[in-house]
Amino acid sequence: MKATQRDFAAVAPKAVRQCKVFFFCGQDEAGAAAAAARIAGMLDEPGERVEMAGGDLRRDPVLLADEARSSSLFGDARHILVRAAGDEAHDAVKNLLETIDADEGEPCPVLVVASAATDKSRTAKLLESRPDGLVAMFYPPDLASVTGAVRTMADAAGVRLQGDLAERIARASGLDVRLAQSEVTKLALYLDASPQAPKNADAEALDAVGAKTEEDGFMPLVNAVLSGEAGRLSGELHRMRELSLNPVGVLLAFERRAAQLAGLSARLGPRGDVNALLEEETRARRVFFRDKRDLSVQLRRWQGHRLERLGHRLMELHRALLSNSQAAELLLAQELAEIARAASPRR
Repeated sequence: MKATQRDFAAVAPKAVRQCKVFFFCGQDEAGAAAAAARIAGMLDEPGERVEMAGGDLRRDPVLLADEARSSSLFGDARHILVRAAGDEAHDAVKNLLETIDADEGEPCPVLVVASAATDKSRTAKLLESRPDGLVAMFYPPDLASVTGAVRTMADAAGVRLQGDLAERIARASGLDVRLAQSEVTKLALYLDASPQAPKNADAEALDAVGAKTEEDGFMPLVNAVLSGEAGRLSGELHRMRELSLNPVGVLLAFERRAAQLAGLSARLGPRGDVNALLEEETRARRVFFRDKRDLSVQLRRWQGHRLERLGHRLMELHRALLSNSQAAELLLAQELAEIARAASPRR
């Protein structure tokens, strides 16, 4: 069974009833993670969540099948969430499917969120033709799609967004649906809104819950680093600390921009016209007009293997931040300095 973000909402109910293994992939890691959370929430008995790392499964491919067939400490329901990079979990998923086909015990639901993987990856190929497997591919979102998603979130929470508030939230979240959901949830709490008692939200309410615009949030730092403007980095890192920006949230903004650059680079091709492409994307409202200058610079800085290495480097940094939260700010600052130097024009 296959899906993309366009038809995932329609496919999800059938997948929950029918599938045992779910594989969420694509450049939109936030969308893939949000979809996994949605599937987990739709399970009849989600029970305990057991988290596993792709690196551990690569070292011990039998571990996933064993864990999926074992019982929780108190015999309650459970599901497994695997966070992997690329095809790290391939052998483990293959082993799990072999135990399912051999009817060696009923496994709990297994959800794999694989960054840097696609629906053409080896793991996806294991699942796409199986009736008990789902491969869900999430492409980089554009402003219009995230704005629409924000409106859907708000409607579900009983929040009526006035004017351009949905677009403001989409921009402030760096097109990350997880951060956008957080802002909508805060708005609903602030307004005491619910689906049974919906409330109107205006710009004053949005400002009150602390939702920031891009200019006040992540993007100046993202643009300074990825454009190679090393001279601005110290000031932007100081501003990050002053605003108490969450290091993982900042990194998600970098991952989102890297995914956007990858998508634009694929459409550009090896001899394409950067300026013409950005004009076309702006007219189609897939690129915000204020981002054109920064994207123009960054598309020239990050191409081919350099862009691919950037994606892997950000992914490794994400893992490091999650495993060492106390030193997250320092780790982030050190790595961003290295990336900014790599992006700086050669003299």
